[in-house]
Amino acid sequence: MFVVSLTVLDHPLAKHLITGLRDAETEPFAFRRLARSLTTMLVLEATRDVPLRPVTVRTPIQETSAEVLGCPLAVVPILRAGLGMLEPVFDLFPEVAVGYIGLERSAETAVARSYYSKLPDFGGKYVLVVDPMLATGGSASQAIASVKQSGATQVTMVSVIASPEGVAKLQADHPDVPIVVGALDRGLNEKKYIVPGLGDFGDRLYATEH
Repeated sequence: MFVVSLTVLDHPLAKHLITGLRDAETEPFAFRRLARSLTTMLVLEATRDVPLRPVTVRTPIQETSAEVLGCPLAVVPILRAGLGMLEPVFDLFPEVAVGYIGLERSAETAVARSYYSKLPDFGGKYVLVVDPMLATGGSASQAIASVKQSGATQVTMVSVIASPEGVAKLQADHPDVPIVVGALDRGLNEKKYIVPGLGDFGDRLYATEH
């Protein structure tokens, strides 16, 4: 068995954006803007190894050799927070196929239950599974298992913040899946929340905090 790499964004802008997301004073409208910008950076990194194919195009000057994406892409957000990472993928890859997986984590057990799944044909596609918080890794592992069962063979996990526990869980369950994150935090607290983290991403994104 092998374990693929964990990539943590190492860029001044990424660090700046994550600081804004962590700040408890950041309002929902600003939080959404920061999340969108950071997701763009994460997706660019996560698609670094998408294959290319050669083409010939004519510029206003002459004909020349060029390259285009060599395979279609698919993205699968884990509901609901993963929806906040979807629009930047559309901006970068307008023809991306989209699937949805609904997983809800129990507050008592921290185990996720599935309540919705709608997945596209993954044949030949480069697949991104997106979820802002890679905490215990349970939801991400379940989601990746689902997309693999539906035919996905090239899968990358993309998250804003991760814990070492979540990374270890994914690397144990899916050692073939690269992980791309904005930050790797210290760990989980007794409630299985990432610390220092940034709170509940979905609540902050959609202004549903109580």
